[in-house]
This record gives sequence, C-alpha cells and structure tokens, in this order.
Amino acid sequence: MAKRKSTIYVEEEVLRAARVYAARMDMRDSDVVEKALRRFLGLELLDRGPGMDEEDAYAIAYTEVRAARTERNRLPE
Repeated sequence: MAKRKSTIYVEEEVLRAARVYAARMDMRDSDVVEKALRRFLGLELLDRGPGMDEEDAYAIAYTEVRAARTERNRLPE
C-alpha cells in the first residue's frame, strides 16, 4: 500500500519514547507510529491468517475499534 507524508503533533515525551523504541528495534520512527496506529485501530487483524476472509477480518477489526473507543470514553481524564 502506498504511504503518504503526514504531520502530527505529539507530546515530546511520547515522541522521545517512540524514537528510542525505533532505534532499539532498528526501525524508522514512522514505522513505530504506523504499527501503533494499526494496533490501536485493529487493522493488524486484517493481516489475517489462513481461513479468514476479508469480511470476517473487518468485522473483528471494527468490533475491536468499538470496544477500544468505549473503554477510552469510560476512563477518567
């Protein structure tokens, strides 16, 4: 899939932690951010194993996204 450049604003502490992790794992900063977003959004489930069709993978991903959003909305700020 093609990649696009994007500008995001992140707290310095979070960015520093991502850069340290990237360096330790021999990854680019952007790869760490993309991996974290994919995990948070449930998109990593779309890299499905044998026997799961695309419709089932999307259903699982959306269920996980809804659950994460519900949990996030319940957390006190």
